[in-house]
Amino acid sequence: MRNISIDTVDAIDRPVLAIGTDYPPGHLLPTHSHRRAQFLYGATGVMEVGCDDGAWVVPPQRGVWIPAGKPHRVRMLGVSTRSLYIAPRAVPRQGDQCQVLNVSPLLRQLLMEAVDLPAIYDKQGRDGVLMRLVLHELARAEVLPLHVPLPRDAALATLCVNFLRQPDVHAAPSAWAAKLNVSERTFNRRFSLEAGMSFGKWRQRACVLVALSRLAVGEPVTAVALDMGYDSPGAFSTMFRKALGRPPSHFGMA
Repeated sequence: MRNISIDTVDAIDRPVLAIGTDYPPGHLLPTHSHRRAQFLYGATGVMEVGCDDGAWVVPPQRGVWIPAGKPHRVRMLGVSTRSLYIAPRAVPRQGDQCQVLNVSPLLRQLLMEAVDLPAIYDKQGRDGVLMRLVLHELARAEVLPLHVPLPRDAALATLCVNFLRQPDVHAAPSAWAAKLNVSERTFNRRFSLEAGMSFGKWRQRACVLVALSRLAVGEPVTAVALDMGYDSPGAFSTMFRKALGRPPSHFGMA
């Protein structure tokens, strides 16, 4: 099934439905949700996923798990997707948060096969076995640290959103504390409580996520590194590897 809306087939009595869709660069899917859980895999390009509680960036050949009923928006940067829509009774992952998942070679091939199946496939035959194997592989997929949480506190969330629009690796907690009229100690404690991580860790991860999106549309590594305040492309690459365990080239953005 290709380039059709899930709404046209959602009622079909199958635990998993697979749809392939091609999007023009910069295409925005406004906030919406699905009755089924969704695994959204980008065969090409980068996806930016936003929810009220966080932001996720999905590099090429990775995917994002979106729980059933979760309101989300997605910006597509030259993306061709393969999506799995999974009925509540068959969901292989727990929790109410989105997750960026690594896609194994086997899962990638299963996704490519799945979108060529008819909507009403034979549940007891080869097609049904393929879909069950997809769910097993999805259940064991590794979570990648490509998420920045957004605090519920409105004032703190505003500062975080503004940072994502223009990240600066040298942004100091003291400056954010001053904007909120609190001490730096109070700010650090409040930020960690709201975001679930320290300000320094959040700032680094936010820089990685924004860099992924910018590199995906062809911006040079040097320009991105210097714009974010890094002293050199080498310092940026070191940070990138430290944060993700892999260099930018591993994500197809050399």
